[in-house]
Amino acid sequence: MKTLILLILFSLLTINDSFNAKVIGVYSGDTIVVSTNDKKQLKVRLEGIDCPELDQEYGDSAKMTTVGLCFKKDVRIEKVGLDTYGRTLAYVYVGDLCLNKELIRLGMAWHYKEYNADPELAKLEEDAKANKSGLWRQTQPQSPWDFRHAKKKQGRY
Repeated sequence: MKTLILLILFSLLTINDSFNAKVIGVYSGDTIVVSTNDKKQLKVRLEGIDCPELDQEYGDSAKMTTVGLCFKKDVRIEKVGLDTYGRTLAYVYVGDLCLNKELIRLGMAWHYKEYNADPELAKLEEDAKANKSGLWRQTQPQSPWDFRHAKKKQGRY
């Protein structure tokens, strides 16, 4: 009986939650702030992607691309969980356009393979690299996680 109750509770916790909201802020290329229909503000981290940091090459471009795609627009949030900072992890849709996928397609983000195994995101990254889209124009683009790690070693992060 305990096992059954635990399985039911676990399944309830892992059900994806979908809701509509309006984008009221763009923190970085992969993090937005939305206002829900009940006027709650949520910080949303885009699932499966990692954009360059703001102080990294292409960081501002990634942020401005996100601004252009979703700022002040109505979106559908497909919540998949919470990250370690308590942010909502989600796929974000502007109409039929998936923001997460579009940022990778445009070369403004990496597929965050360490935390996401979506083969479509992986394929979009391969295509962006092959087409030299966005940050893939660089001869040796540095991933955001390597950039953060290097800054931590320097005591600057």
